[in-house]
Amino acid sequence: MTLSTFSFPTTIVFGAGAVDRLPDELNKRGVRSPLLVTDAGIQRTAVFERVHNLVPEAAVFSKVDPNPIEQNVLDGAAAYREAGCDGVIALGGGSPLDAAKAIRLMATHSGRLADYDDLLDGSDRISSNLPPYIAIATTSGTGSEVGRSAVITIQATNRKTVIFSPHLIPSVALADPELTLDLPPHITAGTGMDAFTHNVEAYLAKGYHPMCDAIALAGAKLVWDNLQRVMENPHDLEARSNMMMAAMMGAVAFQKGLGAVHSLAHPLSTECGMHHGTTNAILLPAVLEYNKPAVPDRIQHLATLFGGGDVAERVRELNQTVAIKPRLRDWGVAESMLPALADKAVQDGCHQLNPRPCTREDLLNLYRQSY
Repeated sequence: MTLSTFSFPTTIVFGAGAVDRLPDELNKRGVRSPLLVTDAGIQRTAVFERVHNLVPEAAVFSKVDPNPIEQNVLDGAAAYREAGCDGVIALGGGSPLDAAKAIRLMATHSGRLADYDDLLDGSDRISSNLPPYIAIATTSGTGSEVGRSAVITIQATNRKTVIFSPHLIPSVALADPELTLDLPPHITAGTGMDAFTHNVEAYLAKGYHPMCDAIALAGAKLVWDNLQRVMENPHDLEARSNMMMAAMMGAVAFQKGLGAVHSLAHPLSTECGMHHGTTNAILLPAVLEYNKPAVPDRIQHLATLFGGGDVAERVRELNQTVAIKPRLRDWGVAESMLPALADKAVQDGCHQLNPRPCTREDLLNLYRQSY
């Protein structure tokens, strides 16, 4: 059997009120001058005010795009150095959390951000010489607060690039579901389907990782049972807690790998500005149908978990329930763009662990089926 490496080292403080531990967690790590990384939208909210009041000494950096780009990281690293910071706090969804990981990296590592591309063995260049990093998620989607990767669009290629290393795992995640109670419905739906897709794709990904498989199945079921609940009652704290846990479980599970959905979704963010989780939701049914011949037992297991019948149809019904429009054309994507999107998708590394191999033509057909 091929050797496998298993790693579950993230420290998580989970539950309502967890964010109030922030000053203590900074003190534990000797951080006196943190950089608080967020985005402009979060900076205007009561959630930001609550967190900033806990750390009034923090320098604030909020120039993070909805799909973070290389310049965000370079500007954040410059802000870190100029303010004489000795640690990083991230507050927000996956974009600020991923940007903060890369800012933390560039604060202590030399060279270009592109040098750390996981497809180019960049993880070998990432050392443990990183400042403390506390992650505070305000959505239940990417699970970036417990993950070991950052997805950043590199300027030279305009391609979403994965920066990956166990050293990038946050020092501690403060997982407080109270921070998600007032999310707008479309963000709740999109981020919830992001967490769902992470769990499903991790379960189907190639490779031997029974622990990730078990976590992925449990995480997918949590989304299945709770996403509709939070759409109907946004202040259902138990359901919000379950969604936050499902997002973290997805990020833990996809250390095993992801699949074709993510290779297809990434270009739709960089080229069309689509929300990543919403895009995953639209693409997932077609990819599940495509993967059925390669892993029929696993596809059937998922179908049973979600109530029986055809798993792709169950996912379409879930999308409809949470008001995600089902076709790429519904989101303004032009059909003429699909060949160029397929060119980008085949360059993305995620499909390399898809259970059924994907050529460019396969990926183009999946776009067409989702169009």
